[in-house]
Amino acid sequence: MSIEAKLEGLGIVLPEAAAPVASYMPVVVHGGFAHVSGQLPFAEGLLIKGRLGEDVTLEGGIDAARACGLMILAQLKAAGLLERVERVVKLGAFVSSTADFTDQPKVANGASDLMFEVFGEIGRHSRAAVGVPVLPLGAAVEVDAVIAIAD
Repeated sequence: MSIEAKLEGLGIVLPEAAAPVASYMPVVVHGGFAHVSGQLPFAEGLLIKGRLGEDVTLEGGIDAARACGLMILAQLKAAGLLERVERVVKLGAFVSSTADFTDQPKVANGASDLMFEVFGEIGRHSRAAVGVPVLPLGAAVEVDAVIAIAD
């Protein structure tokens, strides 16, 4: 089954791939890997902003991480790579959070669970989940990815 068909079966509609907000490429392919730049959480065209432990709930953070994951998939699709995914290798999740918020791994599960849902076993990956004081444009979460792709 194609990934596009899998997404349709899951009722998942990918957003439009976001344009870069600075001087970088959304996806760079090198040595059999697609390196997807950090993606911000857009839901229905609006950026999910705020800080975990302050004005964003844990559930809101998980939703934001999932939105980042959807944008990663959208970037892969825009680059013509979605059907060439061999393995999701690594995700890096950055969570805008207060000093006393320690559930960054739970937040990152929003993106991680999406990758498993869409790709099955090849969606399981290594990961980093870190708290940061602020993210670009005031985003609540940012997630980047390394994806092995077929020739």
